[in-house]
Order: sequence, then structure tokens, then C-alpha cells
Amino acid sequence: MPTEYPLSPEMAFFIQKTLSFSVDSLEIPAQRRSYSRMCEAFTPTRPADLEVKDFQLAGVDVRCYRPHRVSVEHPAPCVMYLHGGGWVVGDLDSHDFLTAALAVDLNAVVIAVDYRLAPEHPFPAGFEDCLEVWHALQIQAQRLDIDPQRIVIAGDSAGGNLAAAVCLALRDSGQRQPVGQTLIYPGLGGADDLPSRTECFDAPLLSTVDLGFYRQLYLSEGERSPYAMPLNATDFRGLAPAFIAVAQFDPLRDDGVCYERALREAGVATEFDPGLGLVHGSLRGKGQVAEVDALYRRLVSALLGFLRRLL
Repeated sequence: MPTEYPLSPEMAFFIQKTLSFSVDSLEIPAQRRSYSRMCEAFTPTRPADLEVKDFQLAGVDVRCYRPHRVSVEHPAPCVMYLHGGGWVVGDLDSHDFLTAALAVDLNAVVIAVDYRLAPEHPFPAGFEDCLEVWHALQIQAQRLDIDPQRIVIAGDSAGGNLAAAVCLALRDSGQRQPVGQTLIYPGLGGADDLPSRTECFDAPLLSTVDLGFYRQLYLSEGERSPYAMPLNATDFRGLAPAFIAVAQFDPLRDDGVCYERALREAGVATEFDPGLGLVHGSLRGKGQVAEVDALYRRLVSALLGFLRRLL
């Protein structure tokens, strides 16, 4: 019998609507079609004061959101955004609801990355795509009219994993960190015996069984690279300051808890959001659920703090 979670009526309605698009099939094409239909149902009309262009960076499809009111006198701050979806589903459209809103609310350029997906392209393909786009943003910053020293890397769920992995790879190769890393209910390779794995084993929208399913598709057997699962790292020093938001009712909750602690103990500046009342993936309820709107405001505040750091 499913566990009862103390959710607000608005959150319960959001979950019910999300689940109405689910399918029983485990076939990946069916899962992707279902996810796309769900995402479309939650995607509002884009704000009018945005220029949106799709193109490629380092051979990877990206979508660039540039607010009309961004300064023309100085290169723009930028957020490189990596979508969630268990490394298996999701694309440039699935998170348009968020990336468009962030561009307007931050008055910053947002670059969304359409990295390769598993199981057709398991680790390290998606990670390598994200790292290559990061390098391309540095090299082509002048052409893109962005400030290479004011780029935040951000992502939710699997995208949070990839954002953390890019930071580790940059640190390990002696390259400059993003001005901040923003991870929203990330999956970071926490141990199977973390409390949230059992406390939230049947949580709405993501269960502990789901975690195993997606991880198996993404990883080779026995993969221990910290670029696959950042909590496998042995050194967390020298990484970008972090905003880490988790969801209270999420088997991945303690991944974020452990990562924030590891960063803080290594001397990295962190801000942690416990996501009270939230479930995995609930950021899509923005504009419909009060506790999600509260998270979004904290997310925007954290991003603005990072982007203004070097002003």
C-alpha cells in the first residue's frame, strides 16, 4: 500500500495531473512520448520580450534565450541549464517552462543544452556533451555576447548530476569554475542505504525502484567515476559555490543533503533548501502550487546572487 505523504491540495492536484500522462509501457520511445505530452501540458506561452534561437555549440543542440532588455553595452550574464529526465527523457522543449522564465526573471541569457540521452548514449556521452558546451561558451563568449566570467551552471535531477560533474571535471583539469552551481533535487550517486531511499521509497513521481531503472540505463555495470556520480569524488575542494535544493518527499533527497555537507566541509560556500512539502519534479508546478513558487523565488534569488558576484 502506498505511503501517505502530507501534501497540500495544490501539490496533490499537480501530481494527479502529471500522472494522468503516464503509460504502463517500459519501452523508451513510449516513455519519451508520454513525458513530452506531460511537459507540453505544463508549458505556458513564452514571455513576449524574449529572443529565442536554436543552434549548435560544439556539435550539441542548444537553445538560447536572450531577454530584449538585457544590456547592449556589456556582455550578458549567462545560465547554462541542463534538463532533468533520468538521463533518458527530456529535451529543449521539456524545460522551456523554466528556462524561458529564468531568462526573463534574471535578465540574463539562458543556454539550454540538449545532451545525448541513454540508453542509446550511456555515460559518458551526456556528460561529455555538457562539458563541450561549457568549453564552447568560454571560447565563443564574445560572439554570443555573454560574459565568460559570469556563467552559472544549473540543472534539475539528472541535470543537477551533470552540472556537478562538469564542475568536478573543470576543477580536476585546473580550469576556471562557473561562478556558481545550482542543483535542484539532484541525483548524485548516494548510497542505497540513505534514509530517504526507504522513507520515500514509493514517493509520488519518483520511487526508489525508478532510481534503479534510470541509473541502470545510464551507467555501465560497476561505473564508479565521480563524473558519473559526483558523490564518488574523494575531494570536494575548489568547487563553485552552490545552491542545492532538494524535495522533502523524494528518494533522492539525501543525495543533495550529502553533497551540500561534503562541499561545506571542504570549504565551499553553500546554500541549502530543504524543499518542504515538495516532491521530485515539482518545479513544473510553478504558478500552480504555493510551495513550488516559494522554491522558484529562492532559486531566482540564488542565481542572481551568483550572477552579480563579479559586478
